[in-house]
Amino acid sequence: MTDTELAGLHTRYRNLQDQVRELGFIAPGSVIERYTICGSPGCRCHADPPVRHGPYYQYTRKLAGKTLTRRLDTEQARAYRDWIANRRRLDELLTDMDELSRQAAELLLTRSPAARRGTQPQQDTP
Repeated sequence: MTDTELAGLHTRYRNLQDQVRELGFIAPGSVIERYTICGSPGCRCHADPPVRHGPYYQYTRKLAGKTLTRRLDTEQARAYRDWIANRRRLDELLTDMDELSRQAAELLLTRSPAARRGTQPQQDTP
C-alpha cells in the first residue's frame, strides 16, 4: 500500500465516523407483534375463520443475563424498531471501521521504522 492508499483509508474512516454521528438513539433486542386467542367461547377469536385479538407489541432484550420484556403501544413499537435498526447499523459501521483500522495498521506496521517516523533512514558515517 502507498501513502495514497493510507489517505484513502483515512477518508473512508472519516466517512464512517460521520455516519455514526448521524445515527439516533440505539437499542438492542427485538420487537414482535402478537395476536392472541382469549378464553371466551363465543368470542370472534374462536369463530371460523378466527379473528384474533391484537396486534400486541412486545419488546424483548437481554439485560444482565436476564430477559427483559415490555409491552408497547403502536408508537412505542415504531420507535423501538427505529432504535433497533440504528443499533444494527451501528454494529455494521463498527465492523467496517475495525476492518479499515486493521488495513491501516497493516500498512503502517509493514513500513520501515524511518518511514513510520516520516524521516529518511540515517546513513552510517565512516
